[in-house]
Amino acid sequence: MYFDYIVIGGGTVGCPLAATLSKNASVLVLERGGSPYGNPNITDIRNFVQSLSDSAPSSPSQVFISEDGVYNSRARVLGGGSALNAGFYTRASSDYIKEVGWDESLVNRSYEWVEKKVVFEPVINQWQSAVKEGLLEAGVLPNNGYTYDHIYGTKVGGSIFDKEGHRHTSADLLEYADPNRTTVYLHATVQRILITQRGKPTPTAYGVIFRDAYGVLHRAFINRKPLNEIILTAGALGSPQLLMLSGIGPADHLRAHGIQIVLDQPSVGQGMSDNPMNALFIPSPLPVETDQSEVLHNNAMINFPESVRAVRNRTIRGGVILEKVMGPFSTGHLLLRNTNPDDNPSVTFNYFQEPEDLRRCVQGMNTIISVINSRAFSRFRYRTMPVHSLINLMLSLPMNQRPKHPSASFSLEQFCIDTVMTIWHYHGGCHVGSVVDHDYKVMGIDALRVIDGSTFHRSPGTNPQATLMMLGRYMGQTILQDRLSKGGDS
Repeated sequence: MYFDYIVIGGGTVGCPLAATLSKNASVLVLERGGSPYGNPNITDIRNFVQSLSDSAPSSPSQVFISEDGVYNSRARVLGGGSALNAGFYTRASSDYIKEVGWDESLVNRSYEWVEKKVVFEPVINQWQSAVKEGLLEAGVLPNNGYTYDHIYGTKVGGSIFDKEGHRHTSADLLEYADPNRTTVYLHATVQRILITQRGKPTPTAYGVIFRDAYGVLHRAFINRKPLNEIILTAGALGSPQLLMLSGIGPADHLRAHGIQIVLDQPSVGQGMSDNPMNALFIPSPLPVETDQSEVLHNNAMINFPESVRAVRNRTIRGGVILEKVMGPFSTGHLLLRNTNPDDNPSVTFNYFQEPEDLRRCVQGMNTIISVINSRAFSRFRYRTMPVHSLINLMLSLPMNQRPKHPSASFSLEQFCIDTVMTIWHYHGGCHVGSVVDHDYKVMGIDALRVIDGSTFHRSPGTNPQATLMMLGRYMGQTILQDRLSKGGDS
């Protein structure tokens, strides 16, 4: 099998990237998971907690526990994280775009390309409306209304759930693809990237080995023409893991696993970061709608019940208000556990290692407390249950595997540390400037790029999925333009 481009990972970036590249090149997409279509746990907003808690070997969500003792999950489905998340859609800020060095005009056009297919204005129900008004009452201003922009204040963002509660994922962006130039294999797990230096000044990627659902190994290659490439879009866990399995990573670590070294690159797997999340569950005398809220202020989102996994099996009626620390300064690392690409690597995020992250968590929790105590929110809480009782309720739940300290009952700093959760926005491991260049080409290896959240130093926007889908389109356009300018053809 020969193609102009092989895209490893049919996720949030991979689908729009492949769809764009197919306009002028042949593309193979290798996705280790199955299809999101026809699975009500993915497509129906009322069931999306179940998709995250499904621990079956073929489930769309692959659970792992970081070395920090925090439960987490990794997408294993066409559409990637956009098939599992709460659906929030918000663009990166203008400052973020300038900092990264993207072309702002092309960025905006790429966002619009995504939004035409998969983004909707959410329905705001009573719980969400009460929280929105509570934020405004607490002084989180201005009221920005409905917007995709990532700006300070209170706003209603977009959603990839339509008004009927049906999810639309990045897999839907494959509808843009040229079907005559696009091949998608599901349940195709890449074992390693094939790299050669024979007759070349620089090691060059030329193919992949992948295993199908029946355990049979296959090989796929890129056509032997200039500009053809293999592009890793396997996410912040999958991309550094596959680079290591292919011989690109810290030499001593690779030797310890018996992996032949292609390039000693100690930065692979470094700089892993996760936006820490903390929350309060508020028992309510009134029913709380089951759909996910799209109301937030800069670091707080509302009604995210799957983040408190233990509560979902209880009969307590209520909702969750959470906050996350955006752009944490604390970072960690990723290491291989073994050479099986189906297994999760070992990941450490070092939550709250940096004091500034902890300060911002406390600030976010104080904002939540102000909302709970606001007049606008009063009808959704029991006056006989003070905030201190809500804090103790959270401490009684098995939120993670971290030790609990008595002081967490009255110290928000210790509460943040003891009850930290993930919001699934982890990133890093293949940073721009250390593993890939600003064109996302792997430094020291020809014909190989990494384009996904593993390249981010910070997670953009309130939820990174909008920017990841945009990036797939953006880089697809950029690569095709370069291909045309250099006379490349399909």
